[in-house]
Amino acid sequence: MTGSRRSSTRSTFLPGFLRKTGSVRANALAAGALAACASLTAGCGVVPGTTGGSGDDPIVVMTWAPVGTAATNKPGMPAFARAYARWVNAHGGLNGRKLTVLTCNDHNDAVSAADCARRAVKEKAVAVVGSYSQHSDAFFPHLEGAGIPYVGGYGVTNAEFTSPLSFPVNGGQPALLAGLGKTLAESCSGPVALVRPDTIAGDALPPMLNAGLKAGRHDSAEDQRAAEDATEYSAQAEQALKTATAGPAGTAKGCVVPALGDRNSTFMDSFRRSRQGYPAVHTGTVLGSVDQTLIDASGGGSGPYEGAYVTGWYPVSSDKRWAGMQKVINESAFTDTSIDPSDTGVQTTWIAYTVFEQAVKSLGDGEVSADTVRTALSSGQEFSTDGLTPALRWKFTSRLAAIGLPRLTNADVTVQQVQQGRLVAAKKGFVDTTRTLESADLD
Repeated sequence: MTGSRRSSTRSTFLPGFLRKTGSVRANALAAGALAACASLTAGCGVVPGTTGGSGDDPIVVMTWAPVGTAATNKPGMPAFARAYARWVNAHGGLNGRKLTVLTCNDHNDAVSAADCARRAVKEKAVAVVGSYSQHSDAFFPHLEGAGIPYVGGYGVTNAEFTSPLSFPVNGGQPALLAGLGKTLAESCSGPVALVRPDTIAGDALPPMLNAGLKAGRHDSAEDQRAAEDATEYSAQAEQALKTATAGPAGTAKGCVVPALGDRNSTFMDSFRRSRQGYPAVHTGTVLGSVDQTLIDASGGGSGPYEGAYVTGWYPVSSDKRWAGMQKVINESAFTDTSIDPSDTGVQTTWIAYTVFEQAVKSLGDGEVSADTVRTALSSGQEFSTDGLTPALRWKFTSRLAAIGLPRLTNADVTVQQVQQGRLVAAKKGFVDTTRTLESADLD
């Protein structure tokens, strides 16, 4: 096996943390933090100066993501946040007040992520909205110390589904992998090979995929680790193909599932070269590892993704429910080519700002601060996303608290497939993965 070096990232989905045997402690910690927030007159440790102002002062928020790094990059998220601010301010602001969006590059680095959070506190941000970072251990302590809510994180760390100051809008990687496993159980008559990063984050992927396969009465996937920053994956592609085509000739059509994030295109390039001489196999992956732009760049209908099943959190980018986001891009993105409307990061940022806008408007003419925004989000009211997700409402805890994810309230995914080079809906509507995740074997 190549690429045995393991990442030191500590804040991603840790199987040990998510074990059912540890869920009581996780729930108690979350409940205790919530109780502490409720008991503080000033609101969960809000430090002086983080109220965000009042009256006609601008409403300050922050959006962060990694840009220009050697690993995962999400430049469209802060770029879209800036476009959203321009659009909102051109249409009268939020409740008549200007929206100021600060952006920050976390560089896929714990030190930079902490610096972004400290800046959010210093600049009196009332929320961090629509952001991506793998380093929740570095940034959440600063947000929690100032009582600043984290609205619509991308869903790559366990803290996003445990911190009482987190308000996730999707089900993160757990929901995507569980939904993909359930889909592949129906279409794969042969073995499934999962190619995933040899990192702590990657360690959490097999149980979620296997939960979906198990729900469809399929055998567990063969777990194949790979370096997350490799420049080619010939050995992994060969092994995956051998696994997926094992068994009597012509009797089984297996599946290969690459879940390598930004390195998926590198793997699929190796896979395309290696598949000659092997029987046809299905492929499947998750949005974030592939999007329409990547499918186009890899050959469209004649490329390696043709026929692949892909699970996502939201409807396909051509769905009319994205009209609001598209309007913002058309009117306010100008020539910023980093904003791709099919990118799940951009889509998550749009949904997060949709929720944030509703929270601010619910305050009327009252003070807009980290405390009041958090209170509005925690009030039990439902937040509409125009059908892009179910109505969102964050309760004290969720059904998935039993596996250590008390803040995961939206476990719905969409199932898409690449047909003639285009991502189209493979199933109508959403698929709820809650029950599948509840049965995940996380020991």
